[in-house]
Amino acid sequence: MSSSRRLFFALPLPDALQQQVIRWRADAFTPEAGRPVAAANLHLTLAFLGDVTPQKALALTRLAGRIVQPGFSLRLDDLGHWPRPGVVWLGTRRAPRGLLQLAELLRSQAARSGCYQSPMPFHPHITLLRAATQPVAIPPATPGWTFSVEAFSLYQSVFENGRTRYHPLEQWPLAQQETR
Repeated sequence: MSSSRRLFFALPLPDALQQQVIRWRADAFTPEAGRPVAAANLHLTLAFLGDVTPQKALALTRLAGRIVQPGFSLRLDDLGHWPRPGVVWLGTRRAPRGLLQLAELLRSQAARSGCYQSPMPFHPHITLLRAATQPVAIPPATPGWTFSVEAFSLYQSVFENGRTRYHPLEQWPLAQQETR
């Protein structure tokens, strides 16, 4: 049995925002639109690492712990559907520089550590529905939630009892934003 784990770096959503998104999603989409992602699994992936050995995971967590970057605000105000992978997503029209920098740092470190990184540009999003392979009626507007990003996390993806669950393993704070 392999001791590797399926890992990724991501931004967790605040609990209150998770619940708001879940309520909104239930009202905005029909059950036929796709399979809802569990509230506890809602996140914004920064860098997918894949199956990682304990040694590589340790090296990546040490590198992540060295990141010094200020926190930032993130506005969720975009919505879309990718039919081929069957995903309905919630995202941002204008990704803040802090988000793009953090993702680039983590993706670069992952690539240098031997974790494959997609050549596709980073598209910050939260997966709302899976198995959405048929046309989906996308609501014309999202509520436009804004939240402060004060930390990023390392998650493990675990498939058990027919379900995928994401378990946070470690979290690193971002530096406090300066107010002037």
